[in-house]
Amino acid sequence: MTHSPIRVGIIGAGYIASWHADALRAVKDAELACICDVSKDAAQGLGDAYGVPAFGSVEEMIAAKTCDAVHILTPPDFHKDIALQCLEAGLHCLVEKPVATSAADTAEMVAAAERNGVRFAAGHNFLGLPAYRRLKAAKEAGRIGRVSAVEINWCFPLAPLRSGPYGIWLLREAKNLLLELGPHPFSFAVDLFGPLEICHLELGQPITLPGGAVRHQSWRVIARAGDVDVTINLSLVETHDDRSVTLRGSSGVARMDYAADTLVISQDNAADLVLNPFLKQMNLAGQHLREGFVNAGRQLVSLNQKSPYGLSFRGTVGAVYAALREGAAEDPRYSGVSALQVMQAIDDTLALMPAPVEAVPAKGKPNPTVMVIGGTGFIGRNLTRALVAKGYDVRVLSRGRHGPFADIADHVETVSVSLKDDEGLRAAMQGIDAVFNLAKSMDKTWDAALENDVGVAVRVAEAAMDVGVKRLIYTGTIASYDMSDPGVTITEYTDFGDMSERNLYARSKAECETRLMRMHAEKGLPVVIARPGIVIGAGGPLQHWGIGRWHGAGAVRIWGNGKHILPFVLADDVSDALISMMEQDAAVGESFNLIGDPVWSARGYFDAIQQKMGARIKVRPGNLTAFWIADAVKYALKTKVLRRKGVVRPSLSDWKSRAHFSPFDNSHPKQLLGWQPETDPDRFAERGIVQANLFGL
Repeated sequence: MTHSPIRVGIIGAGYIASWHADALRAVKDAELACICDVSKDAAQGLGDAYGVPAFGSVEEMIAAKTCDAVHILTPPDFHKDIALQCLEAGLHCLVEKPVATSAADTAEMVAAAERNGVRFAAGHNFLGLPAYRRLKAAKEAGRIGRVSAVEINWCFPLAPLRSGPYGIWLLREAKNLLLELGPHPFSFAVDLFGPLEICHLELGQPITLPGGAVRHQSWRVIARAGDVDVTINLSLVETHDDRSVTLRGSSGVARMDYAADTLVISQDNAADLVLNPFLKQMNLAGQHLREGFVNAGRQLVSLNQKSPYGLSFRGTVGAVYAALREGAAEDPRYSGVSALQVMQAIDDTLALMPAPVEAVPAKGKPNPTVMVIGGTGFIGRNLTRALVAKGYDVRVLSRGRHGPFADIADHVETVSVSLKDDEGLRAAMQGIDAVFNLAKSMDKTWDAALENDVGVAVRVAEAAMDVGVKRLIYTGTIASYDMSDPGVTITEYTDFGDMSERNLYARSKAECETRLMRMHAEKGLPVVIARPGIVIGAGGPLQHWGIGRWHGAGAVRIWGNGKHILPFVLADDVSDALISMMEQDAAVGESFNLIGDPVWSARGYFDAIQQKMGARIKVRPGNLTAFWIADAVKYALKTKVLRRKGVVRPSLSDWKSRAHFSPFDNSHPKQLLGWQPETDPDRFAERGIVQANLFGL
């Protein structure tokens, strides 16, 4: 039995790391000890946020002896090797799902843990939810009766399938979709009923990714666990969120919503035929009311620190380390035996999968003269393909070496260079005539924005000047303007005004522009500034946050009343303008607001979606003053209660600006660049909505 908290290191400083770090801080049996990532900057940033040391390699972390256990949160194809390294070093391991890419690899990890006298735990986090513990207790107590069937759904939109990024591990191979998402439903089935016998797999709703690879957005798995029929459904199109487990038994039906952490059990009663249906529905209504009050109260008291997703990690981490610290048997929900059964079921399912259609790389070696930084993003992908169509070879700078350009690989090369690596940037720019910088960072403090956004923009500009790049096109944002006054028409000569209380994204982009234009005036930097509007088109998302706050695919609260014209622009038109900025010498030193001709208000946009796609989205106006007040309350809680530093103070004008009240004059790019954005409303709708395939169907 361990008397002091178990020291835990996190390996992998990506998105999921903060959830694990917060869970470790919330439980009593463990404490966060360090962060490790191959990107030392990423590790340092997260380590500084949590007040723990950072390491740039697993070897360095192990040698420092700062932890007794690790959470492995890297891409799944690295899980096995890192786990074996840590297990052999005597460290307990909790590995994020999927714990490995096969049952065989999982077996190696489990054996290594046993051989070294340490524990291996699977990060099947949803098994840690309070609602799941209640569901399992109800089943074991017989409240549902003899269970005959279970249906487990993961019906949740997967935006990268439609709008990227396409180079992530999740989309690299067809099987990765089930490897990544399958552990959630499969772990429920295994924990409730034991090993699964896979009977049938049905795939549907295929979508072709840029480059030619085909991915299926619906997976239906039919299985058995003893005498229980098991159905597992994955649906990744733009669908209503249904992440649920439904048990059907002789005494009732239990439905757990694991996205909302709720449980409702429907049962018959012994009343007469008149009262029976009334009492049954009243019982259900009472359960729904209770679940709603409990969840709302929990969020209010915890200042939104106990979301269902957050609770799932707390439950998992708490169970794993409570058993470990007390010297008790490992929790079977997260044991190696359970992990093996889950991975074997996924292996057996993949064995039924037909041969996937993968991209066929084009042959030939590109000779790039144009560089696109951020070329795997929405606008970057469109721009890269437009450049190739015009005869240019392109070098794409990305965080990874995999991009959605297999079909045009003879004209596009993808290289991975840190934007903070000065020598790497200069080397990557050799032979390049023009650089498009579409990069952006989403920071939480002004100091971070100065380093990660402004600092990077200047670093890219300096590298371009050093190697003699002839043109640098930088993408700012129209969000830097104060768009709160409908009586002010915005042109390129409109001043941004006081940016000190604007949101960080708008403020940092404005600061980037200021410094780049100063370099143009003082050092001759051949820079052009582009500010795209609300960009829509093929590869763009349905849930566009430039229009409103989305609550799933079927409901949105728009910024303001939604009756004024918004600055929509087609992605193809943006690319045309960007290429003109590269080709025309008169563009140097200029800035251009890339706004299409007036077409829709927010309400008009959703009306067009219904007309073209047959989908009615619930649209509600958003009171901007109410948004601002709510934001101000959050600001007070973050600064006064949670003691967070560097939080941006919200402003009412900033919220009004988000609604895009001010109209734009787009004559400047038309006159100087000869830009001709789409003007026909029907063609605009066809290209911006239908061809965008917003719902993935």
